Amino acid sequence: MIDEYYSATYSDARARFLSACLDAGVKVTSYPNPEKGPQGEALFMDVARIGPETARGVVVVTSATHGAEGFAGSGIQVGLLRDAAAPRPGGDTALLLVHAVNPYGFAWIRRVNEDNVDLNRNFVDHENGLYPENDLFEELAAHTIPRNWDEASLAACADAIARAEDVHGEVAVRKAIGKGQYRHPDNVHYGGDKATWSNRILTEVCGTFLKAAERAVLIDVHTGLGPYGYGELMTPSKPGEAVYDLLFDWYGEQVHSTGAEGSAYSGSKGSILNGFRPPLQGLDWASVGLEYGTRERAKVRLAVRADTWLHAHGALDSDLGRQIKRDLKDSFYPEERAWMEKVWERGKDVVGIALKRIEG
Repeated sequence: MIDEYYSATYSDARARFLSACLDAGVKVTSYPNPEKGPQGEALFMDVARIGPETARGVVVVTSATHGAEGFAGSGIQVGLLRDAAAPRPGGDTALLLVHAVNPYGFAWIRRVNEDNVDLNRNFVDHENGLYPENDLFEELAAHTIPRNWDEASLAACADAIARAEDVHGEVAVRKAIGKGQYRHPDNVHYGGDKATWSNRILTEVCGTFLKAAERAVLIDVHTGLGPYGYGELMTPSKPGEAVYDLLFDWYGEQVHSTGAEGSAYSGSKGSILNGFRPPLQGLDWASVGLEYGTRERAKVRLAVRADTWLHAHGALDSDLGRQIKRDLKDSFYPEERAWMEKVWERGKDVVGIALKRIEG
């Protein structure tokens, strides 16, 4: 059964999702992305709602905010539709499935979107140019993505970053690289200079599908960080704040605050958890990330850097290009049954608790 939930490509994942919705009698609303996939295929953000349109409590489950991480979230969404034992909304609640928030990245096996924007750094105030400061990245930018992807260049970059760590500390350097930057479009974790298509469409989706809701919780599925196959619940909210206290009441010690003092996580003020809110007055809104571990952290980081280099300076149709793509996919989607089973079981439990508790 688990093999029926997961897919090897974006197109397969979308087909499975649409088929599962059809079999479940669930209507799908599709939003076309202006770009195409690697085989010329059309790309969509697809939205399915289970439960009444008038539901006052809604659980929103999103996949592929970071495109290449979409395989896990898509598998959970298909499972929620296919598995007879999966949690279902009851009473005055609904479940909203947003499949492929970033379909371009999902199709092209990239974390970023069609503009090389890390969507999880894009939810900031673009209109007023209020971008989070990250001055240390300016010192590191030339050493994160070299002009050539070879042993000598990578070694030189590693030496430069090590010297920066000696001055600023390993944690400060790691956070500066990971938390997002807004000045280097061809570098890692670029947050963009305007709201992306995905940002705008997700805002439209939530404005449309949550307009009758009084309370809603977003569960945004990611991969690439943490213990193998375990889904950690992460929130930028701190203990004592309303969102953290709500999530702690639901999930207890399983919830980790990335904004708490001493947190090892980079965090980002422009993340979907930090910066996104539906355009609805009076909606009680909370969001949490469900982050699944895959491979060793160093391997995942290198894969992201390599893919950024490939699209800025390399050739996709080359032996190196194809290897980089294989490494990136494996870093965010280990195609191993044991991992898939862990992802599904954890996802099912997390969503089930949310559906039960959001009833109030």
